[in-house]
Amino acid sequence: MPQDHPRSALIVAHGSPSDPDPQEAALQALARAVASHLPGWQVRGATLAAEGAFDAGVAALEAPLIYPFFMARGYFTGRVLAGKAEALGLRQMEPFGTEPALIPLAETALAEQLAARGWHAAETDLVVAAHGSAVSRTSADSARDFAAALQGRMGFAAARSGYVEEEPFLKDAARSSRQAICLCHFALNAGHMIDDVPEALAEAAFDGPVLPAFIDWPQTPQLIAESLRRAVPVAA
Repeated sequence: MPQDHPRSALIVAHGSPSDPDPQEAALQALARAVASHLPGWQVRGATLAAEGAFDAGVAALEAPLIYPFFMARGYFTGRVLAGKAEALGLRQMEPFGTEPALIPLAETALAEQLAARGWHAAETDLVVAAHGSAVSRTSADSARDFAAALQGRMGFAAARSGYVEEEPFLKDAARSSRQAICLCHFALNAGHMIDDVPEALAEAAFDGPVLPAFIDWPQTPQLIAESLRRAVPVAA
């Protein structure tokens, strides 16, 4: 009988160093949701911020795929997490934010927001709220490219990204003379999403719809599951 390759995955996010438990629980819930789409798989979640969580997750699984629940290739995916995976001989996948299916998923969600309000994209601004970084270009570049791709597909009047940790800051990018939708380019509903993004939007007097972090999108578990399934071949 042909045997499948070991089918297990560890979904890893950064988490919140000052308060790791809520995000650790959120990753475990995400892992359970992903596993519901993958019969026969073992899937766990872990944050780098929770001491020992990554090692415990690896120990509980059989040679798991490492799935970075990050929005961009950067320091943590390219150095920290990649170093851990390499040391253990594990395969690390590309981060969530680079999933090809993410753009059409966002397009559908934005189209639903427009339709619900009777708005047209050509009369609407798209604001992509993102992390940004003072030391790396990948976070800002990823959000900017995301906004440009959606504008190209949907024909928004304007599409721009605004950041928490670098210019152009979100409070400035969110100011608009037109109706606007804000898409949050964040994986977790933590830290910046809880405090900085709402504060910046309030300062900008932004009154349009604001989409949640991707962990709260109902389609996210299936998107991750499909990516994991494609990554594991079936032995002949």
